[in-house]
Amino acid sequence: MSVELDVFVGNTTIMDEEVYQFWLDGYTVGDAVRVRMEGGVLQECEASAEVLHSDTMDQFRTFQMCERLLHCPSKLANQLLFQIPPHRQAMLIERYYTFDDAFVREVLGKKLSKGTKKDLDDVSAKTGITLKSCRRQFDNFKRVFKVVEELKGSLVENIQQHFLLSDKLARDYAAIVFFANNRFETGKRKLQYLSFQDFAFCAVQLINNWTVGAVDNMVEDMDVDLDKEFLQDLKDLKVLITDKDMLDQHKSLVCTALRGKTKVFNEMEANFKNLSRGLVNIAAKLMNAKDVRDFFIDLVEKFIEPCRSDRWTAGDTKLFLTHYTNSAHILDTFKHQVVWDRYMGVVKSCILKMYHD
Repeated sequence: MSVELDVFVGNTTIMDEEVYQFWLDGYTVGDAVRVRMEGGVLQECEASAEVLHSDTMDQFRTFQMCERLLHCPSKLANQLLFQIPPHRQAMLIERYYTFDDAFVREVLGKKLSKGTKKDLDDVSAKTGITLKSCRRQFDNFKRVFKVVEELKGSLVENIQQHFLLSDKLARDYAAIVFFANNRFETGKRKLQYLSFQDFAFCAVQLINNWTVGAVDNMVEDMDVDLDKEFLQDLKDLKVLITDKDMLDQHKSLVCTALRGKTKVFNEMEANFKNLSRGLVNIAAKLMNAKDVRDFFIDLVEKFIEPCRSDRWTAGDTKLFLTHYTNSAHILDTFKHQVVWDRYMGVVKSCILKMYHD
């Protein structure tokens, strides 16, 4: 009885980037073959459908064998089983850890636990991303989080060092780790208009200014945990709204600076006290974990929505926040300028990123 075998012999491991992407995207071998055939690969290579199927299956098998090495990318360079050139190794790692914005948007800020993983069926159905790909992406988030959460030093640099990712991808993972650790709420309906990149930008501002690493670059969790001492000091800012004379003086200074520079000056003047109370009350509550989680929804409800309803442009918003922040320095009896600048620098940057005209 004769037996037919398909044998591939070679030195350098054959890896087609398109086939690798099919595997990452959770395609079956059959689906990948069909898409390759529709792309005209049979005509290009003058190969039969059987050879194409064997080639695809062989590459899928290779990727599955490589996967355990990709979980700890430094092992890929030191193993002897696969002859993979360095530039190819970098491609494999980068693609393996790349994620879909639609997927990360669904899990951003949630606990990276078994409970969240159970919901991936729903995420897959909602986003159209295969369940297999959703699980890979979720497991990657969880793996990176576990490795870097207790390390000293820069979050981005630690991710790059341990997972060999590009600077851009490492920064995106830093945002994911930071949001998962602080459990920021991102899923509410009022926040749906914001993209992952909007939140990633805000994460950079928070990490660089409000974490313990912003004041001490050699402590554990330096880029992950918010600086509790700073959050405690934010309560001192309440004097801006509880002291009536100071509130009136602050309003007068801001309105004097804004008069004649915007079409919505009357609305700014009429709403100044409500907007100031909103921003200062957000600051004063950040000692509580729940209020930290609600930071972005509070910015939308307490500031962005009222401004939108009065038809402020992004330029109007920037103008107001600039004078609102700077005028506090001129207040005679206000003694908390350092804390104020550290707070408002981040708040202003985040609001302007979130304020879509």
